[in-house]
Amino acid sequence: MKKIYFLVNLLAGRATIGDKLGEIISEFNKSGFEVTVHVTQSGSDATEKAEYACLNGYDILVCAGGDGTLSQCLQGAMKSSRRIPIGYIPAGSTNDFARSLNIPKSAMDAIKWITEGSPMSVDLGVFNDRYFTYIAAFGAFTNVTYETSQQIKNIFGHASYIVGGLTQLTSLRSKMMRIEYNNTVIEGEFIFGMVTNSGSVAGLLSMNDFLLDDGQFEVTLIKKPANLVQLQKIVHSLLNISEEIDREYIKFFRTDKITFTALNDEQITWTLDGEFGGDSPVNVVANHHNAIEFMVADRPEAILSSQDIKESENQ
Repeated sequence: MKKIYFLVNLLAGRATIGDKLGEIISEFNKSGFEVTVHVTQSGSDATEKAEYACLNGYDILVCAGGDGTLSQCLQGAMKSSRRIPIGYIPAGSTNDFARSLNIPKSAMDAIKWITEGSPMSVDLGVFNDRYFTYIAAFGAFTNVTYETSQQIKNIFGHASYIVGGLTQLTSLRSKMMRIEYNNTVIEGEFIFGMVTNSGSVAGLLSMNDFLLDDGQFEVTLIKKPANLVQLQKIVHSLLNISEEIDREYIKFFRTDKITFTALNDEQITWTLDGEFGGDSPVNVVANHHNAIEFMVADRPEAILSSQDIKESENQ
């Protein structure tokens, strides 16, 4: 019998995953899996237990929580000399990485992706010495994701990020930076930058033409706008994917490695997968090609519920 190590964050999202815990375990058992359940107590706890699962004979590591919980699990999995496939049951407020993999929102459908699917290799990012799944970012609004309380996220969902971001519009600060990639060097004042491997960011900003396993990141940089009106145009350009990108202020490119250096030795504060990522004047971001395997459906249309199909069509 195959063994699952099941890490659960009971506080993720609207904190409803606990109501389904018995049903989830029963479904795994029906599919022929022996399940060990661990309720996460902290971020470091999730990391330690993920490494434990990889090193102690388990076949699949299943994570139920948000993007932050998944990122913490991956820190542990990547520490291990033996890496096992990861199953993800999205239960957070935004679940950006799940959206990129098209994992259904329904917990019971997500379970079928794990029990009936196959492993798929995906890229991970390495930020200095930490791993991330879908985004490393600095500048405007990036602190909103980790400074917004879990209670507010649970109540307002995506809207909590928007409200938090709007309160910062009048106090944006630019960073004088040197950015090096693909034998190219650019310097300037930037209010925002993100290195992504995702189809969406914070459940709002959509990224087109990306692959999770191509060894490349999508990089977006936003230069300091001349005034508030120009800033509004930039935001509108980013959020409306049908419109042309404002290339005067927005730079977009792909690379597998990029270095950010503060020209005035000022610390640059980063967020990784919606969590605080630290601060340093020099930061290197690299793509770890096909670093880990995720369980995905061989035939998604045979697994998705009618509700998830409807939501998928509307995305």
